[in-house]
Amino acid sequence: MPEQPNTETAPVRGPDPMAARPQMDTAFLQAVVTRANIEVGAYSYYHDEKGPEHFQDHCVKYHFEFLGDRLVIGKFCALAQDVTFIMNDANHAMTGFSTYPFNIFGHGWEDGFDFATIGAGLRGDTVVGHDVWIGRGATVMPGVTIGHGAIVATGSVVVRDVPPYTIVGGNPAGAIRQRFDTATIARLLEIAWWDWPAERIGRAVNAIRGNDLAALDAFAREAGDRKSTPGTP
Repeated sequence: MPEQPNTETAPVRGPDPMAARPQMDTAFLQAVVTRANIEVGAYSYYHDEKGPEHFQDHCVKYHFEFLGDRLVIGKFCALAQDVTFIMNDANHAMTGFSTYPFNIFGHGWEDGFDFATIGAGLRGDTVVGHDVWIGRGATVMPGVTIGHGAIVATGSVVVRDVPPYTIVGGNPAGAIRQRFDTATIARLLEIAWWDWPAERIGRAVNAIRGNDLAALDAFAREAGDRKSTPGTP
């Protein structure tokens, strides 16, 4: 039987998730996002040499609140410079012959406009899972869900949902490969280390950033998150 990793290590507090500048040109987004329609989990960060504190204005486009859609970003996400989220307010009516927004210019052109013609094309919330890495200059279109542990390559345009732990790239972004085999992905999603208390994450950080699933699983079993590894008593 393989030796089990020692999980009894000294507590590690880790950085303050509300630090606006934990590193040069990098901001934890919880500390700088103020819009009610943007939700961000702990330790997710944005890096931008022009000023990461401007994330919600520089990176989140066409998000005026009246359509009610949200941008939801999970915990421990890494967002590179010039990532762009296009939100539903960018939508034009597509039910008629023209997509031109006559109504916004007034002077009688607004008469008879039916807002439902815009609503027909809305795609709902844009959701980024936990532990997602989005490369520089990538664009995420409205209503897309990016699964936990996914990677979006630099300059990609994401127009459809991305499965967990999948690397995507291109325009439109397509799957390049899964990061791990299907069984490992299922176990990682079950363990869900990003939901652990910060103290346990600190002790388990080497297992989290490593590739020894048994070591990570030992920390999960420590608190009863998982009763046993699948296939074992």
